[in-house]
Amino acid sequence: MRSMAIDRRRFLAWATAAGGGLACAPAAASGAAVATATGLKEKAVQGGAGSRRMLDGQHHLYVAARKNAGRYEAALFDAQGHDQRVLALPGRGHSFAIDAARGRVVAFGRQPGFFAMAFDAAGKHAPQTLDAASGRHFFGHGVFSPDGRLMVATENDYDAGRGVLGLYDASEGGGYRRVGEVPTHGVGPHEVVLMPDGRTLCVTNGGILTHPDYGKLQLNADDMRPSLAYIDMHGGHLLEQVFLDAGLNRLSIRHLVVDAAGAVWFGCQHTGPAGERPPLVGRHRRGGSPQLFAGPDEALRGMKNYVGSLACNAAGTRVATSSPVGGQIMYWDAASGRYLGVTRLFDGCGVAPLTQNGFLASSGRGELARLIPGKPEPERVATASDMAWDNHLRRL
Repeated sequence: MRSMAIDRRRFLAWATAAGGGLACAPAAASGAAVATATGLKEKAVQGGAGSRRMLDGQHHLYVAARKNAGRYEAALFDAQGHDQRVLALPGRGHSFAIDAARGRVVAFGRQPGFFAMAFDAAGKHAPQTLDAASGRHFFGHGVFSPDGRLMVATENDYDAGRGVLGLYDASEGGGYRRVGEVPTHGVGPHEVVLMPDGRTLCVTNGGILTHPDYGKLQLNADDMRPSLAYIDMHGGHLLEQVFLDAGLNRLSIRHLVVDAAGAVWFGCQHTGPAGERPPLVGRHRRGGSPQLFAGPDEALRGMKNYVGSLACNAAGTRVATSSPVGGQIMYWDAASGRYLGVTRLFDGCGVAPLTQNGFLASSGRGELARLIPGKPEPERVATASDMAWDNHLRRL
């Protein structure tokens, strides 16, 4: 195993070049960039059934993992559900690292994931499969540096029982070679996001200890310590770390999104007794303490102690938090934390910005739907009976 000193030096060498100011929210700018960069033309879908309609270059693209007629795939499609590119995956996919400016995507295998697949949205290059490093597995999430030279993935150093960020050379000719890792200062890191300053990473340490020999079985029910850790991309240093109150140690922090004001919103999975109903949604502003939001009792009960995904609307002013086990999506005002309503969508989990105020959602029943905060019923866009969308839906 490489020493941590070597990993930090390599991290510094690669990340120092990762300048620029990529804002994580609102999301509209990145979508416009990839639409321009890819220049997609009308063509037949790989692995699909014939040609689809032409993609308007001004429209946003979305990417999600799915199971389609028994095959695992990563699909790039428009807001009407028309496939633009489909790639076969060697196993079940989860979420993605996206380099919107250059039209590049890395799909990660679902935890415990031992593969990732890098591809370009325009289909100009053959996809590249990445294997997890020895003694590590992917947790299913990652990010690119603003200049696209570095890709960062959440990983499990499972024999040591600690979380790490794997660092990959994503520069031209780099081949996504793994160049080191830095600790996340916790256990079970799931999602990582890049803050609006373009250099700070925020990672969830969910606190759930797992080992691939035991699948996703939790091995530390009494010793969880979930946290948010802020890590400097230019050197791997821990800048700030916040923990939930001791009485909420069974509340695993899982997923993240950054709003227009630069606050981090997080969604949780409660691993304690099923009869308990802790708040599942929180917000953190640097330098302060985490704030938790519960919403009305009925809506909180309907989430069934699980948040599967988060997204901000295009303006970064509304936050959607989904629960596939509860079959509903709750909405929040990003500035005040005020509850804005709920939409019912059976097995709905993937959420992504669609319009200034709305969202696109995907479900395990093969549905794509438009959502508006405050409207209890979704507007169905497309349904495929032999398809199941996985947990995450991302807009490029």
